[in-house]
Amino acid sequence: MKKVTFILICLLFCCTMVSAQEKSELQKQAEAIAPGQNNAQARSLYIRAFNDYVNKGQTRQGVECGVKGVALYYKENAYKEAFDLLREIDQVIGADRKASNSEKAAMRYLTTKERMQMYLKLKRTQSVKDNLANMENLAKQAGDENVDNDLLYCKAIFYYSIGQNAQGNAVFKEMADKLTASKEYDKVDEVYQTLIANGRRSGNANMVAQSYSNYIAWKDSANAMKVADQIGALNKQIADHETTIEEKDSKLSSRQTIIVSLSTLAAILAGALVVGAIILLRFIVLTRKQKKIIALANETNALKAKFISNISAHLEPSLKKLDTNNANVKAMLDFTSHIQTLSELENTPKENLEMTETQVHPFCEAIMEEIRSKVKSNVTLTVNAQKMSVNLNKAYVSHILTHLLSNAAAFTPEEGTICLEFKKRSPHTYQFLVSNTGEVIPEEKRDDLFKPFVEMHDLSKGDGLGLPICKQMALKMDGDLELDTKFTKGTRFVLDLHV
Repeated sequence: MKKVTFILICLLFCCTMVSAQEKSELQKQAEAIAPGQNNAQARSLYIRAFNDYVNKGQTRQGVECGVKGVALYYKENAYKEAFDLLREIDQVIGADRKASNSEKAAMRYLTTKERMQMYLKLKRTQSVKDNLANMENLAKQAGDENVDNDLLYCKAIFYYSIGQNAQGNAVFKEMADKLTASKEYDKVDEVYQTLIANGRRSGNANMVAQSYSNYIAWKDSANAMKVADQIGALNKQIADHETTIEEKDSKLSSRQTIIVSLSTLAAILAGALVVGAIILLRFIVLTRKQKKIIALANETNALKAKFISNISAHLEPSLKKLDTNNANVKAMLDFTSHIQTLSELENTPKENLEMTETQVHPFCEAIMEEIRSKVKSNVTLTVNAQKMSVNLNKAYVSHILTHLLSNAAAFTPEEGTICLEFKKRSPHTYQFLVSNTGEVIPEEKRDDLFKPFVEMHDLSKGDGLGLPICKQMALKMDGDLELDTKFTKGTRFVLDLHV
């Protein structure tokens, strides 16, 4: 059998694997040359197209042109040049970083197939078997049905070429069955016709007889399947028409009921609209009253706050005339000052605060130093702050941190720990964290920590306005002050600030 004809047969399946992208001018020129007319020129054009595609990053198209150049080399028995070109193509495939493993496997399948065909022409049966085994592994990696079908066809050709017709028939039948199952009858017919013609050209009467016998059996089966498909399609059309007729009959019989139902529904909706209009009018009236009540309440609260602030301001001069060393007098003075501060924070409009670029570490160290004299014996004071600068309102931040650290000093037991930390959370967000060991704030008191005047206090022990004032300062800075409820080793407050 003339093995060269196997190349032409395999091209029948190779065409299903050709890339759908537009061909280059070099490839078009190569394909325009009739087979056998000027192999050297066609080969040169295919190799130039291969290099051109690779330079453009179109590896798949380059590989397809490259293997066509290989086929034209060994067609003229230039096996060394053919093998050298295949090695170059494999190197290009391996260097392609864009291709996936499955795509590389599909491309290597093409080069391995060319080697198999050369060894088939050279009658080196063991080398053909080795390359077929390699093609099978590559087909599994590629996961492409076209590659799987081509592998079956190559196996069938190999078995027929070495006289193992039974194995060839089995593999060819598997391939034909797959194509038949997908109803690609014309493709199967074309494959059988090609196989029979190849057997006739090669003078292999056994192959012709086997192929023709299989073709006749398949033709009868395919005709039966085509008829069954046509009958099935007609039955489906009939069933669809019957369903359409039933649906139209049902629609006609139900239209009268729908019209009556719609009339009833329209009457119900008209009544509902009247009731809804009445309810809406009452809601509008109530809403206006509620808006007036809310506005009056806000105005009253503002007047109350102003009144309390004024009382505090008038009390302060009188209290200063008393003995300020007296604890109760000092407590009253602090209380009046806190009321004025809280009132100003709550009732003054939000405005741009003065921001100062501040070195964080020395700033934190200085504030921690202020409370050193207030802590109990053997209490450890720790500052954990990065050596960097940030923009902040030093007055507000100093007030908040000093108050939090003073509270921590009062509630931290001997041999405890007080820590002031600074953390940068993002380019525009950072935190100050004040934590101390000791008892955890009870859960029932957490919701009221930042609310003023929630309960009566002994003013000599504090007025309960410190944390509400700190909260209002944090809000003025577009930040927030919260208790860290997940901290279980004592108490931790988090001051969030945004640049």
